[in-house]
Amino acid sequence: MLCVSSGATQAQTERIRDFHSDIHLLDDGTLLVKETITVFSTGNLIRHGIYREFPTHYKDRLGNNYAVGFHWLGALCDGYSKTSRVEDYSNGVRIYLGDQKSYTNRGEHTYELNYSTNRQLGFFGDHDELFWNVTGNGWAFPIDHASASVTLPTAILPSEVSLDGFTGLQHSLEKSLTSALQPDGKLGFEASRALAPHEGLSIVVRWSKGLIAPPTTQEKVNYFFADNRDVLAMLAAFLVLLLYYAFVWSAVGRDPKRGVIMPLYEPPANLSPAAMRYLVRMGFDNKTFASAILDLAARGFLKIKFQAGSYTLYRTKTEDRVLTPDEQQLASQMFGGRDQLWLHNENHTVISGGMAALKSWLKLNEQKIYFFTNSHYLIPAMVFSVGMVATVAYLKSPALLLVIAFLSLWLSVWSVAVAGLLTVSFSAWKEALVSRAQTAPQIGKALLFTLFSVPFLAAECFAIFAFTKFGSVPLAIFLFASIALHILFHWLLKAPTVAGRSLLDQVEGFKMFLGAVDGDRLNRINPPEQTPETFEQFLPYALALDVEQAWAEQFSGGSTPRAKRPIPEQVRSGIRLRSIPDRIGTVPVARFLLVVLQPASAAQFRLRHPRLVPAMAEVEAVPAAEQGVVEVEAGRQRILRRAAAFSNARPSPAIRFRSLRTRTRRAKVHRDSDCDSYR
Repeated sequence: MLCVSSGATQAQTERIRDFHSDIHLLDDGTLLVKETITVFSTGNLIRHGIYREFPTHYKDRLGNNYAVGFHWLGALCDGYSKTSRVEDYSNGVRIYLGDQKSYTNRGEHTYELNYSTNRQLGFFGDHDELFWNVTGNGWAFPIDHASASVTLPTAILPSEVSLDGFTGLQHSLEKSLTSALQPDGKLGFEASRALAPHEGLSIVVRWSKGLIAPPTTQEKVNYFFADNRDVLAMLAAFLVLLLYYAFVWSAVGRDPKRGVIMPLYEPPANLSPAAMRYLVRMGFDNKTFASAILDLAARGFLKIKFQAGSYTLYRTKTEDRVLTPDEQQLASQMFGGRDQLWLHNENHTVISGGMAALKSWLKLNEQKIYFFTNSHYLIPAMVFSVGMVATVAYLKSPALLLVIAFLSLWLSVWSVAVAGLLTVSFSAWKEALVSRAQTAPQIGKALLFTLFSVPFLAAECFAIFAFTKFGSVPLAIFLFASIALHILFHWLLKAPTVAGRSLLDQVEGFKMFLGAVDGDRLNRINPPEQTPETFEQFLPYALALDVEQAWAEQFSGGSTPRAKRPIPEQVRSGIRLRSIPDRIGTVPVARFLLVVLQPASAAQFRLRHPRLVPAMAEVEAVPAAEQGVVEVEAGRQRILRRAAAFSNARPSPAIRFRSLRTRTRRAKVHRDSDCDSYR
């Protein structure tokens, strides 16, 4: 390739008048090359000299790096020694011929370049060959005449070789050239036409196998390690990270031995639902806050009302002495100086403040007492990962270090956001395809999420492509693998103390009770009576321990209950059950906790607990005077019967419902004097 150091406007008269390459193939496969390039300069583009680019980095058939050797021997210009320098460039090297401080005279000049290279031969099953791009395809000037000559080692007879070649643009199959055995024993090649800019001449020489020894197995192994140093460095670095984390986990991340787990019918003393979840997860999440809010309602400190599509928390006259210390901090922050709180974005500061107060109290009173997060052990590993990426990027190209560093940081953050969007989109589609009710709106919602995610995913793909382009594929793999490893051990390094393990054993025993569904077994071990009060009291704990569905099923008729008292439509917390599925009547509770407080996980919750979230069907109590037949369709489930009874003083209905496991039954609604009334 030919260029000016200072750059200028292209001139039509500047051209390469002759390009000849004299190639000498040695017995060991090394090539000695002398290129003679005659150029005509007008001082426009060719002002300080020329440069020649030589590619050295390729990919083999398996995608591994393959680097050929290159050794610069020197250059002449018009028969005199010429100042030259070799620099790394793109996928090879660039040889500069000339001095930036001096100008080249106008007219014709002949440059002679001398270098050696190896690993240029191809060893195939039935033959060996030399494929050589004589001129290259990067020239910005036309080439009036191009030719080459090849000298073979004595082991290869010129009469026993086959000659071929190509002309034109890169990958062209045009064969506008002649080839023949010359009188001096060399193989001659000559283009039969002038070459336009970016066109070149390539030659092919084939001979029988065994005439030149291929690399030995040991040489191939050495070449592989030399060519793929970045891959091996990334692999070694990842193994170092893995060994470091394994050692740290073995030292500080192992949990104490579990004790004997026995079913408990009361939560551990002075342990609120929020504190219980914080202990089990050894961290804070939105569900920790949700379980605390629900427990405030269960203890009578507040009421939850659903109005006009949103929820409002109303402070009751109950003093905060009924609350646990962590809940007192939450109540003080959220209800200090107010009697009600609308759960809306307008009050996000108050809600965030309450979450922060609860998290701060739990962290102060549980971390380093009941468990250790050991998060400080992540710092050395993360620093090592960053240093490794920076080192490999710098060795690859110091000029691209800042670009690779920026892309690494950007991908680390952006990938998390894209993963969240894809998770929500996948959950929405799964919900839309599984659900039998309101399919069209759900498909529209899933489509909206998908379309919203597409630009972010496209930006992610572009950033990954840019990272592999400026960096390398192994570097990108190491970056994502190390991030995944840090996230994994962020959880694995958390470990309870001895006191924490003892408390966790009690929590496990209490979870056994909440999650049990075998009614006969519960009868034998005499659990608490299944009353609405029991259900409401332990519902926040069931939510905190992720067994809310199993706890609900104990009251659904799916198991053999010890008590016949049904759950009322409206419990004292103020949560009104607007629809009654066949399994459990706490749909609005689930909606409040996982739709209002955690909108991002609403779809996931509905997928995990489809029986808790049927189609919302508004059902009103039927007066006793209107005797008739009541049939209620609840989502995908079967029909439930409900009976309403009014007292003489005020129309406060008493509700009885039970699940139907068989076909739809008709039931007359009568005034039932033995119905319980909840006001």
